[in-house]
Amino acid sequence: MIEAPASCLSLPFTMSLTETPFTIAIPDSELQFLKQSLELTRFPDELEDARREYGAPLADIQRLTKHWKEEYLPKWREHEAKLNEDLPQFTRDIEIEGHGVLNIHYVHKKSTVVDAIPLLFVHGWPGSFLEVRKLLPLLVAASPDHPSFHVVAVGLPGYGFSDAPKKKGFATAQYAELGNKLMISLGYHRIVTQGGDWGYLITRTIAQNYGPKHSKAWHTNMPLCEPPHPIRRPLILLSYLIFGLSAKEKEGLARAANFQEKGDGYFKEQSTQPQTLGYSLADSPVGLLAWIYEKLVNWTDEYPWTEDEVLTWISIYWFSKAGPAASVRIYYEITQSQPNALITNCATPIPVGHSHFPREIASFPRGWLKSSNLVFSGEHEKGGHFAAYEQPEALANDVRKMFSKGSPAFGVVPGKTGY
Repeated sequence: MIEAPASCLSLPFTMSLTETPFTIAIPDSELQFLKQSLELTRFPDELEDARREYGAPLADIQRLTKHWKEEYLPKWREHEAKLNEDLPQFTRDIEIEGHGVLNIHYVHKKSTVVDAIPLLFVHGWPGSFLEVRKLLPLLVAASPDHPSFHVVAVGLPGYGFSDAPKKKGFATAQYAELGNKLMISLGYHRIVTQGGDWGYLITRTIAQNYGPKHSKAWHTNMPLCEPPHPIRRPLILLSYLIFGLSAKEKEGLARAANFQEKGDGYFKEQSTQPQTLGYSLADSPVGLLAWIYEKLVNWTDEYPWTEDEVLTWISIYWFSKAGPAASVRIYYEITQSQPNALITNCATPIPVGHSHFPREIASFPRGWLKSSNLVFSGEHEKGGHFAAYEQPEALANDVRKMFSKGSPAFGVVPGKTGY
């Protein structure tokens, strides 16, 4: 019997002791199946002058389908190679309590700065690890003028090339456990985090469950909170009643209300009957395209999507390890375990930073977001829900400022200042 090293015996969970390099290599059979599926597409009709009021416009989806079939898919190997070039990818087994071992796919790139800050980037839906693509080179860049980061972008279970959960109940606590364990397995015992969408909730939960021991600070581009309440938030309510809201804050709340009324039908379906929707997402590539394309356009700030960008985004879902249906179950699991999870129990024991982009789907008044541990707040004139992809320079600069010299969060990770 070979005795395990003491360092292995002390690990608090089961995991693969080494990461496995990963390259995207979609089998030819899958490419052929997609081609055949696209050729068999039957489009719906559309009302005159429907525009975007009824959903993704027919002309847009027909154009993208034609490009997917005739231009993009025949060049998939080129797109695949570029993804592998831009994103150093790996997989590793992580055991989650009550759910067994999951093989997790992630991007991991180190800065040349020895004392770079370990940062976990967490995406949401309908995103993937692809969201870090533009942000990655900015955060790892070395400079005497700003801190640098070792970046890990996890592919959440059920997304991209990570395993999907097999049992019910894989909710916020489990995603947070995964993120924390992944970072520890890579030797990063003290980290900072960044996330939007579900990444906001997951990084917030990492802060709550693993801070300040492991999680030392977190940053989000989708700051949310509970509205003023006479019992739970009386001072915020009093301030609101006395001073009211600015025109910009009223506009943000109006946009959030409009989204709830006209834009969150997907949320209700995915959080109540995800399996029913899953048949369409798994069977029809054009159905998947339309379902996600609508959000890519509606949730961004007039971002000039190219056809290839959209189709790369969709292809990651279509070629995903578990299939595109697995990605939407997070809505059901989290809403079942934590109703209103996004806006309740928002307090964390560690420093937090906020970045505000004007076309985010929900924008709360800044006074509602105040807290004793809010150490950074950045305002921007342009950008929407997918900030890391739409405005990577702006988001990277905010993260740098939060942890730069002179900031309250400078040196929050012992021995890792980023310089």
